[in-house]
Amino acid sequence: MPTIAQTAGAPVAVDHAEELLYRKVLKRILPLLLLCYVVAYLDRVNVGFAKLQMLDSLGLSDAVYAVGASIFFWGYFLFEMPSNLLLHRYGARFWIARIMVSWGVVSSSLAFIAPLAAFFHVQTSTMFYILRFLLGVCEAGFFPGIILYMNYWFPARRQSIAMSGFLIAIPVSLTLGGVLSGWLMENTHGAFGMEGWQWMLLVEGIPSILVAFLVLFRMGDGIESAKWLTASEKALLQKNLEQESSKKTHRIGAALKSPRVWLLTFILLTFNTGFYGLAFWLPSIIKASGVKSTLNIGLLTAIPYLSAVVAMIWNARHSRKTGERRLHAAVPACIGGIGLILSASFANNVPLSILFLTIATCAILGLMPIFWTFPGQILSGTAAAAGIALINSVGNLSGFTGSMITSVAKDMTGNINNGTYALGACLLVSCVLILSIPKSMLNNDQQA
Repeated sequence: MPTIAQTAGAPVAVDHAEELLYRKVLKRILPLLLLCYVVAYLDRVNVGFAKLQMLDSLGLSDAVYAVGASIFFWGYFLFEMPSNLLLHRYGARFWIARIMVSWGVVSSSLAFIAPLAAFFHVQTSTMFYILRFLLGVCEAGFFPGIILYMNYWFPARRQSIAMSGFLIAIPVSLTLGGVLSGWLMENTHGAFGMEGWQWMLLVEGIPSILVAFLVLFRMGDGIESAKWLTASEKALLQKNLEQESSKKTHRIGAALKSPRVWLLTFILLTFNTGFYGLAFWLPSIIKASGVKSTLNIGLLTAIPYLSAVVAMIWNARHSRKTGERRLHAAVPACIGGIGLILSASFANNVPLSILFLTIATCAILGLMPIFWTFPGQILSGTAAAAGIALINSVGNLSGFTGSMITSVAKDMTGNINNGTYALGACLLVSCVLILSIPKSMLNNDQQA
């Protein structure tokens, strides 16, 4: 029997049988998606730790690192939309497994930059650029593919909890990755003639290949292929999607021309600039404050990301409870911007700097699951595949801007923390853009 719950100041009926069904779906699909994204993010940003040893080992500069770290996103940008359309056509299970195998191979290959450069008769820096670009090409379509996959199961009003459960993979992978990367680099250095950063890249690329086989055997392509659901359960899930789908854009052309889609794209571009700048340079920022041990740097980087797990879940649950989304994204963007600026202001005070970096990280990651409910409220079907890919591909050029802002600021001023001020300003711009979202766009606010 339905009961009455309070949502955004208005009574809303809650069907407990339906609630139990969606919990069943979450328990079935979320753990595997979470595991996939943990290993994906580990391979995406572990170059930030490799940098601590790799640059001296290969004779590369900070500028080369910045270009290499960010060129990943150009490969991602160019191939993301075709990849997502192929996923929509051929099915999530096969395509996501293909993505994971290919990026695992390329990520592990980064351990052998110098030998590969010698074999192909190119400069070491050029091979670094090539492998990072290929990593972006291989991973293209993974994240928007998962977001699209969520839209195959959940109406927009139910996505914030699912998104937070999936996106906690980011702080979890960065927490584990920081400690694991630091430990590997300290304890494997010199084994079989390889340096610590090489072992770290090689070892951390393998899990994505192994998890790909789990995807092949455990992931379904959607509601109809789910053998663990009864016919009546499938009908209810499908009915909820169809009711919401009638109000969305279905045509690719309309999605790509939509001002709403482009507004979401620029929001992602601004707040992700702050996040990727932080993710790629946080180990270096902590090292610049006086911490020398790679293991200790890894342990310190774990503090902001571990705290962010709690922030993400709390913000998503509170948004779901109140039915409000816009402020649950805008306020964290503002707090994140202020936190980054204050962390740079107190860069010479390690405890205060870590405190403000932690606040900023919690805020930035706390807004992510809320933001990713927005595209599903205006797009459906093939338009969703193209629109989500467009938002994520252009928005993820922030990996380029975030990395380069910090590098340019360090080169111009000699202080790595000056770039953090610019990253904070990007988040404040994101806050303003989020507040400019028309209320009519979030037409499910009262149904959350």
